[in-house]
Amino acid sequence: MSIKLIARDLYRLQREVDRLEQSLETAPLEKRSQIEAQLRDARRQKAYVRSALDGRIGRPSSST
Repeated sequence: MSIKLIARDLYRLQREVDRLEQSLETAPLEKRSQIEAQLRDARRQKAYVRSALDGRIGRPSSST
């Protein structure tokens, strides 16, 4: 996948995280757990894509 496509995906995920965070602020109590789960998933996906963009996917981690 090209860097441009990865960056576009990262931008899309950041907007999704922002939308979910804003939604969580105004959500009724009965919907909060569902939104929190979606937010956790979106943040996890964003972190993965960020790692891919930074070139960390498939590389051994260094402890220095």
